[in-house]
Amino acid sequence: MIKKLGIPALVAIAAMNVAACNKDGDAAKAVDKPVATVNGKAIPQSVFDVVAQGQTNKKPEELTAEQRKQVLDQLVDLYVVAQQAEKEKLGTDSEVTARLEFQRLNTLASALVQKQMKGKTPSEAEVRAEYDRTIAQLPKLEYHARHILVKEEKEAQDAIAALKKGAKFEDLAKKISIDGSKAQGGDLSWFTPDHMVKPFAEALEQLKKGEYTQTPVKSEFGWHVILLEDTRPNNPPAFETVKDRVAPMVQQRQLKEYVEGLRKTATVTGL
Repeated sequence: MIKKLGIPALVAIAAMNVAACNKDGDAAKAVDKPVATVNGKAIPQSVFDVVAQGQTNKKPEELTAEQRKQVLDQLVDLYVVAQQAEKEKLGTDSEVTARLEFQRLNTLASALVQKQMKGKTPSEAEVRAEYDRTIAQLPKLEYHARHILVKEEKEAQDAIAALKKGAKFEDLAKKISIDGSKAQGGDLSWFTPDHMVKPFAEALEQLKKGEYTQTPVKSEFGWHVILLEDTRPNNPPAFETVKDRVAPMVQQRQLKEYVEGLRKTATVTGL
């Protein structure tokens, strides 16, 4: 069955997926004959094909009669509403024209991206190089830590004072922390520093095993007292297990470089 879409979703499909006419990204080659008319306005075959493809992920000729009717019914609804909007002069509204212009630009950009990337399957060497580059940027260690999070700096200072007098970190966390890890005695399990906010990560990396921060650490969430339980090497996944996920990263990098090249040759003012 085809999911029933509202008018905004149909507009998005028609405007944004014009290049997605089959799984290989080829443009539709159907003759642009009308599939129906609405108040004398033809619904072109090409528009039908784009919407059908966007909703079903099937080529138009693979649709059942029921699916074709559902797509056509939704297109008729779209045309009826759009025609009424034109009668009410909404096409001259500044916000509407801005949205239409954005959709036009997006559609053209999508078409160019598909043309640029068509047939450019990354080589094994390119995928391996991207993998090596990504692995080199990964943190070298994983950390097992606990923390106590409070709203005020004074509360954190008091917690540190209590720890210095022999209080157990996990007991104190259960008592005063406002973080979700409170029930686990502030235990955050294993993680890499890039998963934490910068002030927390920077303070953690200065600690030795068994040490806690001697001064409160401020972040956007409040004030932390951090205890480092242990560290271990951050072992990356083997190339063979992730290469299929790395290939799209190569394409994204290539596309980014292509766009950057276009921008370098563009004349841009007003920035």
